[in-house]
Amino acid sequence: MTPPSEHVHWLFATGFLLLGLCLLAEAIVGTEVWRRRAWRAYLWPGLAFSLGVLMWPVMVFYTNSTIHMIAHGAWAQVLMLGGAMELGIVRGKLRSDWWRLGMTAAFLVSGTALLVHEQNPWLFQRSAFLHHLLGWTLIVGAVFPLLRCIRPRSQAVATGFALTLVLTAVYLYSDRDVAPVFGHISPLAGTPRR
Repeated sequence: MTPPSEHVHWLFATGFLLLGLCLLAEAIVGTEVWRRRAWRAYLWPGLAFSLGVLMWPVMVFYTNSTIHMIAHGAWAQVLMLGGAMELGIVRGKLRSDWWRLGMTAAFLVSGTALLVHEQNPWLFQRSAFLHHLLGWTLIVGAVFPLLRCIRPRSQAVATGFALTLVLTAVYLYSDRDVAPVFGHISPLAGTPRR
């Protein structure tokens, strides 16, 4: 028996929260202070790559349709790609800041996949609302990793990037498959769970 999908979403929410908090801490104290311990430089890129790797079992074991499988596979690939590019930058193997476009692609592909794979309208149930909200948040939030290519030392850009990931975690923690949103639930959604 597989657990409800919201349990898997909550586990990934924890990963995104850790990712966002690492980036927020780096934005607050500054990159120079953050990297006084060498392992900290690898922390968030390694975590992003790991979340991509962990998305593969989700794709295989927790999907119930082809569109969900394609969406989860796309997320796995772009998270791994974005994390790997950031690891290459930290390691010094990739020298141009334009390699940070990998994380921009991760945001855009993830946001688009969230919108495409949610086939119900916004107010069908809470999970449908959150999929739409997550999709648009990531698409709009893709401006922050893009701006990191142009202004890599900007504290405002780094903070926006981190807070986008924290907001993503909050949305994922709010997920319930069959639950009302704003007091409304479609009669086709099923019986709400607590």
